Amino acid sequence: MINLDNLVRNNVRNLTPYSCARDEFGGREGIFLDANENPYGTLNRYPDPYQKELKSVISTLKNIPAEKIFLGNGSDEIIDLCFRIFCNPGTDKALTFSPTYGMYGVSASANDVEMVRLPLDTDFRIGYEKLIPHLSDNKLKLIIICSPNNPTGNCQDKDVIEKILSSFPGIVLLDEAYIDFTGKPSFKDRIDELPNLIVMQTMSKAFGMASVRVGIAFADPAIISFFNKMKPPYNISTINQKTVLKRLSDISSYRKQVSKIVEERVRLSIEIRKIEVVQKVYPSDANFLLVRFSDADMVYNYLADKGIIVRNRSRAVDNCLRITIGTKRENNILLGALKSIII
Repeated sequence: MINLDNLVRNNVRNLTPYSCARDEFGGREGIFLDANENPYGTLNRYPDPYQKELKSVISTLKNIPAEKIFLGNGSDEIIDLCFRIFCNPGTDKALTFSPTYGMYGVSASANDVEMVRLPLDTDFRIGYEKLIPHLSDNKLKLIIICSPNNPTGNCQDKDVIEKILSSFPGIVLLDEAYIDFTGKPSFKDRIDELPNLIVMQTMSKAFGMASVRVGIAFADPAIISFFNKMKPPYNISTINQKTVLKRLSDISSYRKQVSKIVEERVRLSIEIRKIEVVQKVYPSDANFLLVRFSDADMVYNYLADKGIIVRNRSRAVDNCLRITIGTKRENNILLGALKSIII
């Protein structure tokens, strides 16, 4: 068992959080003269600081009690809070596996936390043996795993993740932003038996709500309480809460869109392999493909000139572009452009 008190920074444990007007009154009806709001308008009231209605819907959808759910201003807020809660600046360390999502390193730098980066193997999988020497480092407080991984697209082995969780005395943040595209079970259903686990998901990918900035963390209620203690009081606007609630009222539409994206991922993967400038298409469990080209920079510029914007990840993975799965029409335009490249 982990000792959460030993993992949380002393100043965070001792912090008295800001108490807003909506903390004192939990009702929804009344004459509100408590928060110095303008009495006129339709957007004049502060949002629910704990997003109770939205959490209730997510609780039902994900089959997780609301007290084990935290909603952040995008996943990036959740990542940042993990550093601020568990890692002492200038002293502690975090660890991740590269190549992976760049915001982990940015948040580490912003919080003055050393980031240890262990390279994934040639199949972009975690080598547990290489991790073992770091597990005994008492300065290592946080391990971040992205599965499916960005930009490689593959899921990490379930057994390896479990081994890390059972052998590491610190916090493990498992980023499942792309889990909806995998057809595989989420680790969120394991948080009762794995008290050092934080599972992060998002409304940005499968639910198509990147602009509303709502990230989700599932964890033990004790961890959730520290997230609530540290977050800004009104971190998600009323407009964004209502927009997500509306989206979640039509789950059938979400499922159809995910199914279409997965179908197009399979088709695009097959068709791209046939193109002369393509050297390899990596297996993907996400809504994108990592593709190695003979000259990724040239292909990127060629596509950009035609108004087709992909992500050049050559600096992270040699000669690779990351291509998001678009609509069938968009994907056909991409294929046509790639076929027109003359070596």
